[in-house]
Amino acid sequence: MSPVLAGVLQLLALMAALALAYRPLGDYMARVYSSPRHLRVEKWIYKGIGAHPDTGMRWPAYLRGVLVFSAAGVLFLYLLQRLQGSLPGSLGFASIDPDQAFNTAASFVSNTNWQSYAGEQAMGHVVQTGGLAVQNFVSAAVGMAVAVALVRGFARSRTGELGNFWADLVRGTVRILLPISVIGAIILVACGAIQNFAGIHEVGQFLGGQQQWQGGAYASQEVIKELGTNGGGLANANSAHPFENPNGFTNLFEVFLILLIPFAMTRTFGRMVGSLKQGYALLGTMAVIWVGFTALMMWTEFHHGGPALQAAGGAMEGKETRFGIGGSSIFAVATTLTSTGAVDAFHSSLTGFGGGLTLLGMQLGEIAPGGVGSGLYGMLIMAIIAVFLAGLMVGRTPEYLGKKIGTRQIKLAACYILITPALVLCFTAAAMALPTPPHSMANSGAHGFSEILYAYTSGANNNGSAFAGLNADTPWFNTTIGLAMLLGRFLPMIFVLALAGSLAEQAPTPVTAGTLRTEKPLFTGLLVGSILIITGLTYFPALALGPLAEGLAS
Repeated sequence: MSPVLAGVLQLLALMAALALAYRPLGDYMARVYSSPRHLRVEKWIYKGIGAHPDTGMRWPAYLRGVLVFSAAGVLFLYLLQRLQGSLPGSLGFASIDPDQAFNTAASFVSNTNWQSYAGEQAMGHVVQTGGLAVQNFVSAAVGMAVAVALVRGFARSRTGELGNFWADLVRGTVRILLPISVIGAIILVACGAIQNFAGIHEVGQFLGGQQQWQGGAYASQEVIKELGTNGGGLANANSAHPFENPNGFTNLFEVFLILLIPFAMTRTFGRMVGSLKQGYALLGTMAVIWVGFTALMMWTEFHHGGPALQAAGGAMEGKETRFGIGGSSIFAVATTLTSTGAVDAFHSSLTGFGGGLTLLGMQLGEIAPGGVGSGLYGMLIMAIIAVFLAGLMVGRTPEYLGKKIGTRQIKLAACYILITPALVLCFTAAAMALPTPPHSMANSGAHGFSEILYAYTSGANNNGSAFAGLNADTPWFNTTIGLAMLLGRFLPMIFVLALAGSLAEQAPTPVTAGTLRTEKPLFTGLLVGSILIITGLTYFPALALGPLAEGLAS
């Protein structure tokens, strides 16, 4: 079988698996977030944290819950790392330096999972399982809760209440993420992933020196790292490490986990607003972009530019032979079009255009299908922008799902889409202008610029993947990327929740002959075009200096 055919068959198998899971999971999540009942274990949790899950919250109260919970998570994780050297189960590792501890705490709480350290050389079992793995669950649940709050803003009328943050947080964790993670971890262990709490041991000579392997709860952390679109792994090689990702089947299964909830949440959205066709329109938009990016990535990585590439069947440098070009391309697109950031190949080794595709995937806002929760609310923001543009073209007040898009709504949406580009471009410009940060670049020229642009794009968009050539473990990068991750996560949430509150207060607008049909393929095309044009206008100059210049020169 040719490598190209193998890659295409993997993509088709993945699409079939996602299609089978779409309806049952989407409907289940809608029931979870709409049910008036609380499980017994949930009641215990509410009692332990002093929450009142049946109390409705307006958007300021909902936002306070998000920020207070996340701030507590940052503080706890920071202290856990700073005290690691005194904790049992540290495997002899020292406490983490202050700047790196801040960066890691900000990273995992913001669902970014950027890692400026080698996991198997820095973190013991207590920090990995009691700190990082816990945040993999709850940071994902926070994103899902905010998305559901925005959906309720569309579904409700004449009320400012968006639900209860604590109930949404707990339900997302207990009823959705935990059960799927248990099943997924069992599958990974059955396929060869490691799951233990072994210490560090010598395994023999390697390149003239002793090689050490560290045990760990690889399977359980791997499944939630992908399912929750987190991305941070126990090993420095991330999902290219055989302990985390042993073979071609587990590689495809992990991509399935990455895409599972973000795609299914469009069904949840359709079910909760009372129109499944509206969910299908968003699904179609996400699918068109995802399939298009995957096809382009495969084309550029399979492109034979000489005898060496022809002999290898494509650009194999930096890729695992276990996965090949096809599996690596599918994984690279999935992880950068979502807020996952896990890697099974080094993105710095992709072709010039391939690296540009991973950058552009993040710069789209990670909405195709995006992160758990963040992908849905990001796509809904872009839908509001598209409806507004359509209204301008026909001279009609824009409406979406029976809600008028007025001055307040479009200002909030505009602020949302401007925050991340401002963070990325300003931090990148500062890093390139100052004398010290460029010393961390492993390459010069266009590729070196791409390393820094990629780092801040990854941080501000809460992706977490790296171009693999930048030494980011410096006070400058630890601090600035940490700030980019926190601001890129929580500032947009402020505008999302404010928008949800303003929509929930509106009375429904009746459908007329002049209403834009947002469930039709025409609107899907308008939405795809709006996403690509807005992103292109924002980032094209920076992309031209980096991956485009590199791709055209090769």
